[in-house]
Amino acid sequence: MASKRAKTKPSVDKRTLFSVISASSVGTLIEWYDFYIFGSLAAILSSQFFPKDNPTAALLSTLATFAAGFIVRPFGALVFGRLGDLVGRKYTFLVTLVLMGGSTFAIGLIPGYATIGFWAPLLVLLLRLIQGLALGGEYGGAATYVAEYAPEGRRGYYTSFIQTTATLGLFVSLGVIMLTRESLGVDKFSDWGWRVPFLLSIVLVGVSIVIRLRMAESPLFSKLKTEGTLSKNPLAESFGKKQNLKMVLLALFGATAGQGVIWYTGQFYALSFIQKACNIEFVQSNMIVAIALLAATPFFIVFGGWSDRIGRKPIMLAGMALGILTYRPIYDKLYSLADLTQRQEFVDAQTIDRKLAKLDNGGTLVTMTTTHFYEDGLIAKDIEKTVTATPKGQPGKPELTKSVTLPRASFWLMVLLIFVQVVYVTMVYGPVAAFLVELFPTRIRYTSMSLPYHIGNGIFGGLTPFIATALVATATKANETVPGSVAKPYLEGLWYPILVAGVCFVIGLVYLSNKRSTTPED
Repeated sequence: MASKRAKTKPSVDKRTLFSVISASSVGTLIEWYDFYIFGSLAAILSSQFFPKDNPTAALLSTLATFAAGFIVRPFGALVFGRLGDLVGRKYTFLVTLVLMGGSTFAIGLIPGYATIGFWAPLLVLLLRLIQGLALGGEYGGAATYVAEYAPEGRRGYYTSFIQTTATLGLFVSLGVIMLTRESLGVDKFSDWGWRVPFLLSIVLVGVSIVIRLRMAESPLFSKLKTEGTLSKNPLAESFGKKQNLKMVLLALFGATAGQGVIWYTGQFYALSFIQKACNIEFVQSNMIVAIALLAATPFFIVFGGWSDRIGRKPIMLAGMALGILTYRPIYDKLYSLADLTQRQEFVDAQTIDRKLAKLDNGGTLVTMTTTHFYEDGLIAKDIEKTVTATPKGQPGKPELTKSVTLPRASFWLMVLLIFVQVVYVTMVYGPVAAFLVELFPTRIRYTSMSLPYHIGNGIFGGLTPFIATALVATATKANETVPGSVAKPYLEGLWYPILVAGVCFVIGLVYLSNKRSTTPED
């Protein structure tokens, strides 16, 4: 069988292979960057595009808009997956790149809620949906493209480079956001500087388009095209045949759904948790996540390569099991590192700072900052902003925000706890591209693998921040109504990823095979 495959599969030299990986990875990284800056700036966007009188509702609306981009990804997978199996991988993910970059750039141009009212969130939602559709078609194309160039028995290793781009895209987005914020200052960044990361994406996309135009079509797809054996109806072949549909469902409920919640918990919910539940200062919280991401990224390649030797199943299931068993103690520890009730404050060292700023509408912005110092070096700030009465209106409601800056020891312990979660991500995500590619034949591979991937990641994974935040808000409200009814409300959001990963782990353990599937074209 192996000798037969060697005769039918075109050979590719290593230089060409790494050129393909580099071109695919750069484009995919930029697309992830485009997608992530929205999530990373959720707190600021909620105040720009939604009414400010209910900050919790505004944040949930922003997270729901963020989640909408994930929900439509399966539709993008169907549309662009079909296109990729009919006309080729190269031109399909060129289209997705243009759509993604154009919509990201446009978000940076939309006026805020204060200027155009409900048109603002409506336009953001529309562009977010285009982003999601484009990303739905992108990943499957890139993973398929690299896998079809990779040599026999090394797909886990070579496709793992594509897997790093999702984390590196988040890392780059955090880096651009922090650099912009530090350059402009907090006030200017919150006012208009948040648009810069969105607008900058058009330059990055332009570079990526030039790189991708130089790429050739996948050798396996070209071979099928030459032989005239391309699928005439990839959707019907993928989901109309019982055996293939069974593999799609098994890939979703035995692998990608659990992989999705582990991924989005370890990267996105972790950042949201330390910013919202722990009130860690903006720059410090992003630094913590950025360092953890950078340190853990090589493990994508480690686990991808290892999966070529021992199989994809044990590594992915181990990542899910570790998340299920350790999420609650990890997040409990994260919370305790910033818990002010467990610390002794130097009350005499407390300082109060008051600043006044004239506004264009005739009012005055009063900013009162109270700084607290604690025995272990932790610094906490209570910042209250109030707009005085204007000639045309009443005084605004005070806006209170809290900020915690950790001492060095707690900072690095928090980095370690996030790093551990990202390693779990590398275990479930590093081998998953090779796992999906090997489940389906070349003629319908783009279509078949894209759907379970994007339902697992787009819906099960993408909803994690929204559902987890809503669960915490519900538990907190219950505690306010009946004090003590929920012991640790800040941990309630974890039940969602734990439950989904638990179900997926059981199904995967029972029904997934650890043997690599083979197809006639391979």
